[in-house]
Amino acid sequence: MDGDQDGPVTAGPAFVELRDLHRRFGSVAAVSGVSLGIRRGEIFAVLGPSGCGKSTLLRLMAGLDEPDAGTVRIEGQSMAGLPPYRRPVNTMFQSYALFPHMSVAQNIAFGLKQDKLSAREIDARSQRVIALVKMQGYEDRKPDQLSGGQQQRVALARSLAKEPKLLLLDEPMAALDRKLRAEMQFELAEIIRQVRVTCVLVTHDQEEAMAMADRLALMRDGRIVQTGTPEEVYEAPNCRFSAEFLGDVNLFDGETASGSDGLLEFLAQDFEQPLKLLAGGSTQAGAPASLAVRPEKLLLSQAPMDDEHVASPAVVEDLAFLGSRVRYHLRLPAGRLLTALTPHSVDGLSPVLGQQVYVGWRIRDGVVLSD
Repeated sequence: MDGDQDGPVTAGPAFVELRDLHRRFGSVAAVSGVSLGIRRGEIFAVLGPSGCGKSTLLRLMAGLDEPDAGTVRIEGQSMAGLPPYRRPVNTMFQSYALFPHMSVAQNIAFGLKQDKLSAREIDARSQRVIALVKMQGYEDRKPDQLSGGQQQRVALARSLAKEPKLLLLDEPMAALDRKLRAEMQFELAEIIRQVRVTCVLVTHDQEEAMAMADRLALMRDGRIVQTGTPEEVYEAPNCRFSAEFLGDVNLFDGETASGSDGLLEFLAQDFEQPLKLLAGGSTQAGAPASLAVRPEKLLLSQAPMDDEHVASPAVVEDLAFLGSRVRYHLRLPAGRLLTALTPHSVDGLSPVLGQQVYVGWRIRDGVVLSD
């Protein structure tokens, strides 16, 4: 592939830089003040619900639309006014957009012929990407003779054959069934990393973004809400929307209060006693807030827990066996339901319906959200 793509993900100057991008459609602000830096060689996911502006953002990078304000730069060069075919970018669309009357080989070679490459170079590149996506032996087949996963590989091969500096993926797994989608996530990410192309993935599927991306940006109403590695955004959401959109979460509404021994207290509306919190960061006493605790952070016990935990009696109201884990719905004395995701058996404890247990979490596992 192109020598400009060699090397691992770098943390230096942004390879793709979006500066204060704005795009309106009538009264709707599809993209509103978005600024992002994407590193060379990384897979960067733009994640959010339908209508949040992520596909518009991708079109602005691809040159399929122009911003009302702001700039897109690739390797320091402004893309203002450059049509898609003059940008070092290739886009793989949700529908794959394969030509139905062309064979696999012809689909892959189409863009190379448009670029007027020599027949020898076209053949060399085509064979290289066909091998890369493991489609040898399918060169003469038409798209309707391929499975969904195979069509996706052909679309990816066609995009990579042009050796773009930036690969844009628009909901690439949407047409696949759930099982095949899970398999293709890792395969697609492996191929992209193998060729060391910088990639921006647009998706509404949180599992897809978490599985494939080195970093991600969470969008809402045309704005970036939070940016970071999947682990950073999941473990330390910066707002209620981030906590709820990326995975399951138990949320308590209330306010913080002064505590002791370096701790704060959280006065939850549906928890009988104050909840201990680690002081620090932007957490201030007296501020309205929410407390987030992920289901897998909850612990179950037959006996009260020590001072390193926040805990309460609870009754098992529902449970679902999920193989190696069990999802419990636990009713607190004040009536609130909590969701816990735990191993099938912990220290010999396998609660059953109606059983009273203690449910809690380590103090450091509660995350305070300001909105």
